[in-house]
Amino acid sequence: MTYPIIDKRMSVADIVGQLESGMTIGIGGWGARRKPMALIREIVKSDLEDLTIVAYGGCDVGMLASARKIKKLIFGFVSLDIIPLEAHFRRARSAGEFEVMEVDEGMFQLGLKAAAQRLDFLPCVAGLGTDVLTHNPDIKVIKSPYSDAHYVAMPAINLDVALCHVSEADKLGNSYIGGPDIFFDQWFCRAAEKSFLTTEKLVETSAFDDDYKIMRMPIERNLVAGVAEVPFGAHPTSNGPDYGIDVAHLKVYSATAKEGWDGYVSEYINADDYVSKVGGGDHIRTLPLPVF
Repeated sequence: MTYPIIDKRMSVADIVGQLESGMTIGIGGWGARRKPMALIREIVKSDLEDLTIVAYGGCDVGMLASARKIKKLIFGFVSLDIIPLEAHFRRARSAGEFEVMEVDEGMFQLGLKAAAQRLDFLPCVAGLGTDVLTHNPDIKVIKSPYSDAHYVAMPAINLDVALCHVSEADKLGNSYIGGPDIFFDQWFCRAAEKSFLTTEKLVETSAFDDDYKIMRMPIERNLVAGVAEVPFGAHPTSNGPDYGIDVAHLKVYSATAKEGWDGYVSEYINADDYVSKVGGGDHIRTLPLPVF
C-alpha cells in the first residue's frame, strides 16, 4: 500500500496567512536564541491583532508589543540574553498595554506539557509561597490524594498555533536543530493545534539518515502543517552553529523603544531585502555564538 506524500512547503506569507486575530500563538526559541523572527516580522506587517502570545520571550515579544499585536502575554521571562531587559517589552508592560500571566520558567514548561498530554493541569511545588500565586489568582493549590502535601496545579497552556525555527527541514515536516539550544520547541508544537516551521535550509529526507541528527529531531513531523525556507530567519537572534546573536543590531533595535519604533519598522521590517539591510549573509555568518 502506498501513501500520498504531503508537501508542506510554504512561504512566510503563506504561514502568516493561516493565522487569525484572537489566536493563542506559542513562539519557540529562548530569549535571543533561535526565534522565528522572519515570521514575527511578517506578523508585524499584517492586520493581525488581539493575540495571546506564549513564549520564553525575546525580541519576538518586544516587536509584537510595540506593534500593538498583543492582547495577553503568557511568559516565563522576556530577555535579550546579552541585554537583560527587553526595552520594548518593558515600555509596553509599564504602560499596561496588555494582560499578563507571568509564571516560573518550570511552571511554564509544565503548562505546555499538560496541554500536550491533553490534561487540565500538572502539579508542581514551584510557585508555592511566592507572588506567582498572588498575581495569578486563577492558579489553584491542591492537596495530594496520597499525603498531606500540597502542590500548585499549573493549568494547561493550550495553543492554537506554534511557530518555531530550525536548522534543517524537509518538505514532509521532518526537522533538525543543530545548535545547543533545543530547549522546549517540541512542547510548543505538541501543545498546539497546528505548528509551522521556518528553516535555514530545506533538505532531502535522506539528509536525516544520521544518528547524530536523529537525536536532535524533537519535533514530530505529524505536528507540522507547513515549512518555509528562510536563510538567516532567526536574525537578530542566534541559530547555532550557523550564527550568533547580533548584539549591535539588538542595541539599535532596543534604542527605538525610546527613539521611535516606526523608524525601525520602516528601515528594517518593511525592507525589500532584510538580510542585505542588516549587513548581508556573510556578515551574519561571522556573528560569534553565545557562550553560557
